[in-house]
Amino acid sequence: MLKIGVLGAGHLGKIHIKLIQQIAEYELVGFFDSNIENAQKVSAQFGAKAYNSVDDLIEACDVVDIVTPTLSHYECAVKAIKLSKHIFIEKPLTNTVEEGEKLLNLISEAGVKGQVGHVERFNPAYLAAQKYKLEPSFMEIHRLAEFNPRGTDVPVVLDLMIHDIDIVLHLIKANVKHISASGVAVVSDTPDIANARIEFDNGAVANLTASRISLKKMRKARMFQRDAYITIDYLEKKVEAVKIGSEQEHTSPFTLEWNPGDGKPTKQLSFESPAVPEVNAIKYELELFAKAINEDLVPEVTIEDGYRSLEVAHMILDKIEMTHGKLQAS
Repeated sequence: MLKIGVLGAGHLGKIHIKLIQQIAEYELVGFFDSNIENAQKVSAQFGAKAYNSVDDLIEACDVVDIVTPTLSHYECAVKAIKLSKHIFIEKPLTNTVEEGEKLLNLISEAGVKGQVGHVERFNPAYLAAQKYKLEPSFMEIHRLAEFNPRGTDVPVVLDLMIHDIDIVLHLIKANVKHISASGVAVVSDTPDIANARIEFDNGAVANLTASRISLKKMRKARMFQRDAYITIDYLEKKVEAVKIGSEQEHTSPFTLEWNPGDGKPTKQLSFESPAVPEVNAIKYELELFAKAINEDLVPEVTIEDGYRSLEVAHMILDKIEMTHGKLQAS
């Protein structure tokens, strides 16, 4: 059984504590939170030991689960890695690209496991969509949230859009060729709404929009690829697909025939909505990290994956800053 400790007992940290207590591969040794009053409440709520310092908790663990504010990710991770502890670290990996690069090198030298909490990889709708062998040429993604002060310590690109950056980089196996982006700060000091267009060397394109000042919630990805159009609704946990195949390929009652003419063979349009598994995404990612440690496997979302997403996120932020500067100058 792996001894695990949680750094940070805020909204997400409490969810981690609760779920870890349900995973047989882990023994929760306790948690640390800098807010003493909150630590006492969490300790009473979950029957978990509240440690007095970050160092004491790390010493007592095999695995450190870092759920602190982004600004402290790097410092906490370095302390854990230097003591040869495995780390699960929430997204974004670090606050800056430079910190991310240092962390990537450090964990490689230490020979410990590290996984980044890009939780949408484990969303049941995304898991259900894997049956379609996702190889999108064009992606349109919207991630809209109602305003919540939590998370405004970083731009919306690092708070929300980075989820989709990770998915895009995971699916499109090519180098980034060009990025254009714009964003606006409305209620905080950094962009609260942003749009980015990412172009890849293989011709694929991803158009991402993220907002934390929307009147309604939306977390939806639309993917277009050869002979298929797939929609993934991360919020409603639904998948819809339109597949184009040769005649007699599909036998669904929701299949339509289409004759393109000019002597070309008849095509079939098949409309599908596959079953979505009942999966708690956060619990599942933590379970898979335990499996990676116990069986010496490559974690599902590596530190390198987290670094690549962070790097692209900051490229987007740089483009936004350039665009904003030009607008102000004009």
